[in-house]
Amino acid sequence: MEYWAKPALDRTLAVLSLDGSIHENHPVRHLEEILRGMDWSAWKQEYNGQRGQPPIPPWVMAGVILYGLMRRIRSSRQLEYACTHNIDFIWLAEGRTIDHSTIAIFRGKFRKPLKQLFKQINRVAIAMGLIKLVEVAFDGTRVKANASRLHTWTAQRVEEVLKELEAEMERLLNEASAKDAADAAVWGEGKSRELPPELADKQKRREKLREIFDKLRQADEARRKDGIDPKKNPAQLPKADTDSKVMPNKEGGYGPNYTPTATPDGARGFLLDCEVLGGPNEQDELLPSMDRIKEDYGKYPEKPSADKAFGTGPNLEGMESRGIDFHTPVESPVPQEGNPAKRDDPRQAVPEAEWSKLPRNDKKKLAKCCFEYDAAADAYFCPLGREMSYRETKKPAGKAIRIYGCKDCEGCPLAKECLDPKAKRGRTVSRDGYEPARERMHAKMETEEGRSTYNRRMHIGETPFAIIKGILEVRRFLLRGLEKVRTEWRWVCTAYNLKKLIAAVVALRAEGGKMAGNLGG
Repeated sequence: MEYWAKPALDRTLAVLSLDGSIHENHPVRHLEEILRGMDWSAWKQEYNGQRGQPPIPPWVMAGVILYGLMRRIRSSRQLEYACTHNIDFIWLAEGRTIDHSTIAIFRGKFRKPLKQLFKQINRVAIAMGLIKLVEVAFDGTRVKANASRLHTWTAQRVEEVLKELEAEMERLLNEASAKDAADAAVWGEGKSRELPPELADKQKRREKLREIFDKLRQADEARRKDGIDPKKNPAQLPKADTDSKVMPNKEGGYGPNYTPTATPDGARGFLLDCEVLGGPNEQDELLPSMDRIKEDYGKYPEKPSADKAFGTGPNLEGMESRGIDFHTPVESPVPQEGNPAKRDDPRQAVPEAEWSKLPRNDKKKLAKCCFEYDAAADAYFCPLGREMSYRETKKPAGKAIRIYGCKDCEGCPLAKECLDPKAKRGRTVSRDGYEPARERMHAKMETEEGRSTYNRRMHIGETPFAIIKGILEVRRFLLRGLEKVRTEWRWVCTAYNLKKLIAAVVALRAEGGKMAGNLGG
């Protein structure tokens, strides 16, 4: 009797059934079922049916990419390998051998149809009651770009390279002109010669470098306005992906990054909207996200929330004008209970014993809420009761900001606690058209209902990013260029939603089976 266990199958005789090798409740079966039920007409329009070999159906190609993301396989070469070695991928591709280049081209080609697929999946979830469009949360994160932190352009370096390139181009052009003259002397005048290939390539490079130089010059100017000396700390653009930006990494340090955003629904965590920004200003994407949700699903979310960074004046006003019950913490522009600056007569000074209780701002100076506005007098009053009258109006970005200043700061006993050392005209306080909206939002967030709604924001908004980065392992983009990265992020978010939809379908069918079993018993 042989010691070793006998093989379960004889390799030379056994014939396996491909369909029988996949369990009836395997996720790949549910994925394929859901995808086949979608409308693929927009994808089919991208194909030319008049030439070439018959193409692989788009639901098969999309299924391979989406299932790969769900299985943490993103590389087109790894997907090619899986389609010939992994039984679940072989089943999904129906035994087709799909080349990695075909996968890569398909992944970047269908941006608009992919957005329609993303929307269709969410509409199925809405029909199943999985998306409520009541409480949603908007947030952004950082995902590394496919570029090195150590290889970046600065405006000075680009300018130097441009000078070298233009000198080289002039030399090549002179050589080409001399050769044309020599040929004309021998063969006579003829058609003008085309540019040498090396010169044509350098012209394209010069155009690209000039584009990069303009970007860096604008970035340096923005830094100068923010008080940063661009000579000491110049703006940088990664060489490998100039659409990305050097920003703080979530894990610490700095590197080339993009800023993906997402708007998850609070009911089951489905992503209603997604986008990628080249810079860090994700707060400017809040209102466009709400508008896209309205366009895609027919109505605005009822109670969206976002963290403190999104409580800007334009966002508050924009949400109110859309009739959206927005929740975000904002600092009160008026003194609140517990603040000694809140007093019946703002012309009376705050007692000296209370000065230490006056709120401070980020610069450790008296905060704006220490100064009380009197609408009748159109003036602010400082903690010592001194009037701060209207001084001037500024219009950055077209929005009027009224500036109020104190005329009697010299010798003030609170000057060290109040004035910035660089201030030359005394303490000033600004007031724009968004102050009433800030007051209304602050009052809302002081209520129990407002706090309760906002407290759910972190779980709703942060969980998808944790799953995408921690479980799906998407911490760095594979593609380069903003438009390609946006398409890649859409694939990721579509796979995330499909994973949730499959789990919901499995749970519903299991529940249906239990109910049928109970009825039968």
